[in-house]
Amino acid sequence: MRVEDPEVRDRERTGGSGTEIVVGVLLVILGLIAIARPLYATIASTMVFGWLFIFAGIAQIVYAFGSKGAGQVIWKVLLGVLYLGAGIIVLSNVLGGAIALTLILGITIFAQGVLQTILAFQIRPARSWGWVLFGGILAIILGILLWSQWPFNAPWLIGTWVGIVLLFDGIRMITLGSLPRYNQP
Repeated sequence: MRVEDPEVRDRERTGGSGTEIVVGVLLVILGLIAIARPLYATIASTMVFGWLFIFAGIAQIVYAFGSKGAGQVIWKVLLGVLYLGAGIIVLSNVLGGAIALTLILGITIFAQGVLQTILAFQIRPARSWGWVLFGGILAIILGILLWSQWPFNAPWLIGTWVGIVLLFDGIRMITLGSLPRYNQP
């Protein structure tokens, strides 16, 4: 049996990472700015998605030429060209891209809600099945609300959500970064 000396235990205890707290504060500030100016955050987010599509397209095309078999190469190149084209279209018309991304987001949230509701009934004897059902129903309602307001909600919706995510990630980092840590033996 190991007896721990309180003095040794206190020396092993260290504070949270100062970097975590600084990054958390920056995320909170960025989140609040995005919530205050959702149109700018929507434009910035849409541009990031456009560039991601372009980089994914280039990577897919490069990957395609390393594949074996002519059929595989053709399909992979076509997929890469599709990504590349989507990125160029999104960047050339950012507001149109935001409208399309908002529609895709609404469809995705609705589909996730339907699947989560089905899952809730499949795990029904489980202890937390009611929360899974509740989350699924909320997602279905949110998806329907997004569709009913589309395309008028596109200029502010993505930016607001990005702001909320940044805000809560920042709060999480500040909270976790300020907790004491213990070195494990």
